[in-house]
This record gives sequence, C-alpha cells and structure tokens, in this order.
Amino acid sequence: MKKEQIGDFTRRISQCNKGGLIVVMYDIFFTYTKDAQEALAAGDREAYKNGLRGAQRTLDELLGALDFSYELAKDLYSIYVFCRNLLAKAMYKQKPEEISQAVRLMETLYDAFRQVAEADKSAPLMQNAQQVYAGYTYGRDELVETCRITDTGRGFLA
Repeated sequence: MKKEQIGDFTRRISQCNKGGLIVVMYDIFFTYTKDAQEALAAGDREAYKNGLRGAQRTLDELLGALDFSYELAKDLYSIYVFCRNLLAKAMYKQKPEEISQAVRLMETLYDAFRQVAEADKSAPLMQNAQQVYAGYTYGRDELVETCRITDTGRGFLA
C-alpha cells in the first residue's frame, strides 16, 4: 500500500461514522488484494506475501468487529473465515484464482455495507478530529487538502 493511500484511509477513518468505518475496511482489503495481484504478475514474491498478509489482517479486524448478538454476524463470520482461508491457499499456491474468489465474495458484501453506510446519519466516531477540506486551489490538475488548525480543543483531554 502506498503512502498516499495510507494517508487517504487515515483521513477517511478520522471523518467517518460506524457504517463508514466498515466500508473503509473493505476498501483497505481491496487495496491489499489488488497490490498482491499486481505483485504476483510482476514476480515480486515478497510484495505478494505482504499484500496477502495485509488483506488477512483486514479480515481479522472485520472478524473482531462482529457483534454476535445479531444473527447475521454468524453468517458474516463464516464468510470472513472462508475468505481468509482462500488467501492462505493463495499464499502457498501463488495463483490469483483464490484471491479473485475472495474479492468477488467481499464485493457482494461491500455493496450492501455501502448502501447501509449511506443511510447511516450518525455522528463521526472521532469527535475531536481535525476537519479536512478538499478542493481545487492554485492548480488546474492538483487536488489540495488543507487542515484548519484554529481548533485548539482537538485531541485527548487529560
């Protein structure tokens, strides 16, 4: 994963609510699997393994976030474990078919979670996060993000 992508995911996490956080986690999963597939095509075995490990860690986070008081969580648990096992097979077989199968499964879930996140109008999870504004400034083709530093009440209070 590139530095720009990490920064983008960090910004999105700091600005999203509960529903949006799951969508971001899915996007992180897709980024790692895409990186792994590109590394495999380029013959870079170490980057391939790192991409798959990142995708597996993302699945572990999704597994840890499940609330088993809901019946749906049991089904999601089975799907996430199955996808994690597919990625493990892809690690030792070094064939992209297992990755593609896991991505297809996660894409069907992603669409549903994205629709739920769009309907979720709850407050952002991080209350004292820095506000980020994005727009076109001073350049025709450059997107510039600026942060307002006037808010001195950000962060943790001790």
